[in-house]
Amino acid sequence: MHNVDWQLEEIVTQLRATRETWRERHGRSRERGCRELPSRSAIRVITDDLIGALFPMRLGPSDLRRESEDFYVGHTLDATLNALCHEVCLELKYIARQLGHDAGDTQARAVEIVQGFAADLPELRRRLDADVMAAYHGDPAARSVDEVLLCYPGVHAVIHHRIASYFYQEDLSLLARMIAEIAHSDTGIDIHPGATIGEGFFIDHGTGVVIGETAIIGNNVRLYQAVTLGAKRFPSDERGHLEKGLPRHPIVEDDVVVYAGATILGRITIGKGSIIGGNVWLTRSVEPGSNVTQANLQSGPCP
Repeated sequence: MHNVDWQLEEIVTQLRATRETWRERHGRSRERGCRELPSRSAIRVITDDLIGALFPMRLGPSDLRRESEDFYVGHTLDATLNALCHEVCLELKYIARQLGHDAGDTQARAVEIVQGFAADLPELRRRLDADVMAAYHGDPAARSVDEVLLCYPGVHAVIHHRIASYFYQEDLSLLARMIAEIAHSDTGIDIHPGATIGEGFFIDHGTGVVIGETAIIGNNVRLYQAVTLGAKRFPSDERGHLEKGLPRHPIVEDDVVVYAGATILGRITIGKGSIIGGNVWLTRSVEPGSNVTQANLQSGPCP
């Protein structure tokens, strides 16, 4: 095998030509000669370490002891926040280049963003505790909160979402998407970091759940596998390009349950306390306290 001629010189030359053609077409030919983007592998390590610091005795090192818990949390956060600051700085420089702006003092802005995130960690842990308890109380098969935290893909996805959401709100969409896509890859649950999700949120089973960018979910909401909170249509501008950022996903009010396979599309409202049955296709708002099934959708207006 060592003597095989892979024609690498020709392949490398053709790949370079393809890259240069793309850069010329998209105005990227004057980009700097080094790679200045956040690293997916670095973001995964950072996210794992942050989660370990948030739940040290459950998701931290297997040999951690209670007497060294605070030391581990402090040491981990010191290293992780510094690494995170570097990735934030890279995205800020990337954004400045994309907009044609002077990067300015991106380091100071990166420090400000990460300091804000660090200060929010105790509140983040409190919100995650509410999510874990919602999962424990919402699933009769759950034997303990430890089982929920260690094993449930829905909880794994929500932890990542709550972290990603902070950076999305700081207009660091690339970093936020990287964090969200870690959970998507691990669990099959796709939550856009722009989605607004209230407290006590539980996704049971989880595989195939999709929650769009502008979805708004209230408190104590439960979703089952293969639920979609999606867009119904995508308006275009005068050039035929999709308009971005428009509210196009559902609003799900407090105490709603959406069962497996339901598809809810468009900027509609699911009223407080409603139950949406399995495999329902819904494109219009329903009143609070509604019980929507395939049968009553076919027979007339929702109750």
